[in-house]
Amino acid sequence: MDYGTQRVRVLLAGICSMLVTIGVARFAYTPLLPVMQAQTGLDDASGGWLATLNYAGYMGGALLAAFVSDLRVKDRLYRLYLLVAVLTTVAMPLTENIWLWGGLRFLSGFSSSGGMLLAAGLVLNWLMRHHFRSELGIHFAGAGAGIVLAGAMVEVMLQLNQSWQQWYVFALVAALLSIPAWLWMPRPDVRPVTVGGDALEDRPPGRLFIKLMMLAYFCAGYGYVISATFIVDIVEQQPGLAGMGAWVFVVVGLASMPTVILWDRIARQQGYLRALLLAYSVQVVGIVLPAVSDSLVAALLSAVLYGGTFLGCVSLVLTLAGRFYPTKPAKLMGRMTLSYGVAQIVAPALTGVLAQQTGSYDLGLWLAGGFVAAGAVLMMGLIMLEQRQPHSGLNLI
Repeated sequence: MDYGTQRVRVLLAGICSMLVTIGVARFAYTPLLPVMQAQTGLDDASGGWLATLNYAGYMGGALLAAFVSDLRVKDRLYRLYLLVAVLTTVAMPLTENIWLWGGLRFLSGFSSSGGMLLAAGLVLNWLMRHHFRSELGIHFAGAGAGIVLAGAMVEVMLQLNQSWQQWYVFALVAALLSIPAWLWMPRPDVRPVTVGGDALEDRPPGRLFIKLMMLAYFCAGYGYVISATFIVDIVEQQPGLAGMGAWVFVVVGLASMPTVILWDRIARQQGYLRALLLAYSVQVVGIVLPAVSDSLVAALLSAVLYGGTFLGCVSLVLTLAGRFYPTKPAKLMGRMTLSYGVAQIVAPALTGVLAQQTGSYDLGLWLAGGFVAAGAVLMMGLIMLEQRQPHSGLNLI
């Protein structure tokens, strides 16, 4: 098999892994949350805590990815996480116990790092070793496709009146998608050279650069998780928009799929840090729009702006982290995701409590927008730092 054909299969394996571990294990919960609340009495605060446990699991997976440097071990974990994603989805409708749900959401969150980090690292390593462009936009388009998959499936299954039936269908889809995700992901090559014999050399950034980047990524994580977790519920609670929540969620995914590849092109032309600054700035507007207006137009525009930027931020940051460490690309990816993950643990629980106390998500949205705006300021600091101490050949600015 020639490298061009194999590249297609590797990218498809990564996309399928994202559909399983992100689209199902993570995002199926978002459009199903209103259904679960209606049928089980789950309140806003409990829904927020379940989301928090999911992100706590994701953080645990990121922590493991950060400390495991052997690509062969990462490959085994990747395959294990595919299985965990399917099994935890099957188990969700078997109980209505909040504690068991919490444990399952934690484990499914752990599995989410399989597509977001482990698969991303394996794909990026393969691309760099085979002299293809070291960008992850196509891979992360799988997360956008996962959002579309989750939202569209819930809409199609509305005729099924019980949420447990929908969880089973999600589990079946995840099991089928796991097959190409498993078979088409090649076992990693651990040699410190490319297929052409060129050396793969790590070029780690300075400590100040990493600290600023981690803080900026924390801010992005806070902004991302609020809309990712509550956007369906936010729309459903607005006057005249009942029944539109899942479709707005689909729009988020549709907006993210092409734009995540567009952000690769912008980074090529403007540099990674300037592209990130632009993405942060646009995302602020997308996050706060539902707090400004409860119209359908505002909800859809918010979905487009948010969907068109949040995966771009993830893709650009993790691609950049992998390029700093081509021999072990998931090393810095894991550390960055820990920062992203801390925000994802704090934000849903806090937002759920605020929504419970105030009767709306507006305060939580303004807070999320403020964090992303702070991240944009930090990104300006990184640009100034790079101007003084440039990283040659990495196209940061």
